[in-house]
Parts: sequence; C-alpha cells; structure tokens
Amino acid sequence: MDSDVLVIARPDRLPRIECRGGIAARATLAETVHLISAAATPLGGDTISIRVIVEAGARLSLRSAAATIALPSVETPQSQARFDLEVAGDLDIDMEPTIVAAGATHHSTVVTTIDGAGTLRLRERVQIGRSDERSGFWSGTVRADAKGRPLLRHRVELGAGAVADDVLSSPRAGISELRYPTEEIEAPPGAVLLDLAAGGVLMTWQGDRLIALPS
Repeated sequence: MDSDVLVIARPDRLPRIECRGGIAARATLAETVHLISAAATPLGGDTISIRVIVEAGARLSLRSAAATIALPSVETPQSQARFDLEVAGDLDIDMEPTIVAAGATHHSTVVTTIDGAGTLRLRERVQIGRSDERSGFWSGTVRADAKGRPLLRHRVELGAGAVADDVLSSPRAGISELRYPTEEIEAPPGAVLLDLAAGGVLMTWQGDRLIALPS
C-alpha cells in the first residue's frame, strides 16, 4: 500500500490537509495536526510519503494518535517512510514511537529545508521489537539544509545486523532530536549532544528500551 499525506500550514487559517492510502490526518487544534492510521500500515512492501510545508509566519505541531508498528508481509519484510519538510515558519514534530516488530525491516528518510526565520524541532523515537522480541531492523536518514547551507547529514541503524549490533552491545531503542536554531535540550542520561556548525543542535540516545522524555 502506498500512503501519501500533504499538510500545508499558513498563517491565520487551519492547515490544508490531503491524504491517500492508509494514513489520515486531522487538525485537532488550530496549529496542531495528528496523523491517524486508517489501515494497518506499514506492512512489508508499503511506502509512506509525508510532505509538510510551513509557510512564513505559520506554526504547526505534527503529532500521531498512536505508535507506528512496522510488520513484515508474506512477500517481504521491508517497508519505508519518507518525510519532506519545507519550513519557513515554526514546525514541531514529536510523534509516537515507531515499533519495528516480528523481524520487520523499516527504512525512514527525512529531508528538510529551512528558510528565512524558520525553526524546527524534530524528534524521532524507535523501538526494535515488542515485549520479548529482539529481531527487526530500522535505519533512519536525516538530510537537513538551513538557509541554503548544509545543516546535517545523519544516518542511524538499530536492530539485527546494524553496525552497532554485536554480542557485547546491542541497543534496541533510539531517540534523536534535531533543533534549529540552537535551543537547550533536556537530554536524558547517556545522551550525546552535538552542536552543528551551521547552527542548531542534535541529541542522540540509544539503549535497550525507550525511556520517557519531557514533551
């Protein structure tokens, strides 16, 4: 199944929303949109494409109603999601975690352009396996530019076969948070903070199970 979502935030009006496939979106507040699963997705072979445009002077918070559970299909374990973000206003993305279960493989790509006075908070949370599950693989790529300059090129893998997966250390959960321009982040114990040369900061954390974070 192919799912496509378009959200356009403009000043002083409700967001424009277009949806097709297994993902729906609803404006739950004047400046908040929640993504909702209209069908079981992503299953193996599914693709999810989400495009978000925040115009200058507009604000948008993107949330989800529940966790995303990636599962294999009979034909393939692989699914993928892509986020294209065009930010000239204020965009805050903090959705519920992605759970990669039952040996599934899920690839996530985020491509971001920030222009003018645009601001971004982008938080991703991933857990490999449900209770008592250890199999599954996730890869996440972030490519961000700000004001015409490269801001971040970042890729992380988690799960069976990942670069960090070995007999001594096998993280199954990860959190990343990108903020631009630079703001203080309340980082959990063991997290790594990286100040970016073009402005902004990246926080990353890995462990066995996801931990609670302040909103």
